[in-house]
Amino acid sequence: MRDVAIMSADDIRRAITRVAHEIVEHNRGAQDLILIGMRTRGVPLAHRLARAIAGFEGVDVPVGSLDVGLYRDDLTERGPSVNIQPSDLPEVAGKRVVLVDDVLYTGRTVRAALDALIDYGRPGRIQLAVLVDRGHRELPIRADYVGKNIPTSRADDVQVRLDETDGEEYVHVAAMQEAEAPR
Repeated sequence: MRDVAIMSADDIRRAITRVAHEIVEHNRGAQDLILIGMRTRGVPLAHRLARAIAGFEGVDVPVGSLDVGLYRDDLTERGPSVNIQPSDLPEVAGKRVVLVDDVLYTGRTVRAALDALIDYGRPGRIQLAVLVDRGHRELPIRADYVGKNIPTSRADDVQVRLDETDGEEYVHVAAMQEAEAPR
């Protein structure tokens, strides 16, 4: 297995700044906008996006957190070890909601987030922002805003580390070499 550095702390900072600008541009401002981070690393990313938007737009965008654990379609496979954390959302009805996560892979976590979010109200629009899109979708879901697209194999492990959750900041791919890949 080889470990490949994909994004440094500076790369992550630049991606957050660019995505924040794209969100504001696409929504023609920040009015009625809400950022909702998906636990765990989506929450600090949502807060970073909100700070960036406040910095150049002068608007404080509400930030919420969403735990999708109970909405996952693999609960029986995960067993009793599922650690559910409380969700904390501002009023979403009629708002433009941007779901924020660190990695988009199969799309199943996003599907669970959509189900969970609808239980809190009916947003006017839902968009998706991710730091890393690694491909390999199993559901017809795509991100509206992407920090970086990374081609991976299914056997690769994308590791996002953020200061707020891990005490270090980077994105690496632990790439399986062909001889090591499971058959």
